[in-house]
Amino acid sequence: MSISIPPITADLQPAKTLVRALYSEMATATPDTVAGILSRYMTADCHWYGMHPFHEQTGPAAIARSFWVPFLTAFSSVQRREDIFFAGLNEIDGFQGQWTCSMGHLMGLFDHAFLGIAPTRKIAMVRYAEFHHVRDGKIVESALFVDLIHLMLQAGLNPLRAEQTGAHLVQPGPLTHDGLQLTPGDARASQITLARINNMIGSIDHANAADKPPHPRDELAEDWNRDMLWWGPAGIGATYTIDRYIEQHQGPFRTHIKDRAFNGHLCRMAEGMYGGFFGWPNLTLTNGGSFMGFPASDVRADMRVVDIYRREGDRLAENWIFIDILHFLNMQGHDILAEISR
Repeated sequence: MSISIPPITADLQPAKTLVRALYSEMATATPDTVAGILSRYMTADCHWYGMHPFHEQTGPAAIARSFWVPFLTAFSSVQRREDIFFAGLNEIDGFQGQWTCSMGHLMGLFDHAFLGIAPTRKIAMVRYAEFHHVRDGKIVESALFVDLIHLMLQAGLNPLRAEQTGAHLVQPGPLTHDGLQLTPGDARASQITLARINNMIGSIDHANAADKPPHPRDELAEDWNRDMLWWGPAGIGATYTIDRYIEQHQGPFRTHIKDRAFNGHLCRMAEGMYGGFFGWPNLTLTNGGSFMGFPASDVRADMRVVDIYRREGDRLAENWIFIDILHFLNMQGHDILAEISR
């Protein structure tokens, strides 16, 4: 593994402090106050990336109106149960932009309908990953991924056409319980983590392009611990160890998906033993048939993806994944939200 990444020596603490203050205020936000809270931390033209059906929004008022007001209306007593928080310099813009990443669950009492999903009046755990780009003391870009199919499963709905190949779980945080990087991370550790993530991306690209690709077990062993944990999105599910990952995700994905094109990322960064990225979209591909039980389609469809990693030793040990599956299916003519509302 070549490490050509510069040392991450910038002071990221002001960006962290700003985002922590936002999260503190959001803990008591209501549908009436959330826009005002966002406006204190975001620029008037902050660009927000949200999953289907929220998509892209501009400015705190639009961000609040599209997602947070409906969410805070549907869920009461919301807690941000955060498992991972870190910051970094964005490799994609030449290590100029300062970003934070937060991941965990938004837990609340599901008291009113949300996007056509009927309330349960029980605890709901909404998986989320959120990125903020901080510049001059304000958030100028933001991305929020929430696993809506995971919420549907908790509400007793299974909108997909086949059982997922991995396990359906309320997914835990890191095995090491050290995911909240509130103090500065070690610069050398950050370099190694980002280099390993990049090497893993290169391994996938090499396997896709090779006339005689390596065996998946050999490909994965280059970058992953043997007992890797892959916390996949609902519709695919979680899996454990290299061999079960091949069986329960990589194999079905590579068998049923074709003509995959990598579009790149908007943010890719690391701090200490943690790192991750998101794209808009990361991938464009074709469903060759039976992926998640849906029929083959000639439509080129996008996957907006978040990957968050924990490194252990010289390899990746855990990976939390979010995919905008509703958008991917909607592009193929499957409007899952409309189906569950009928």
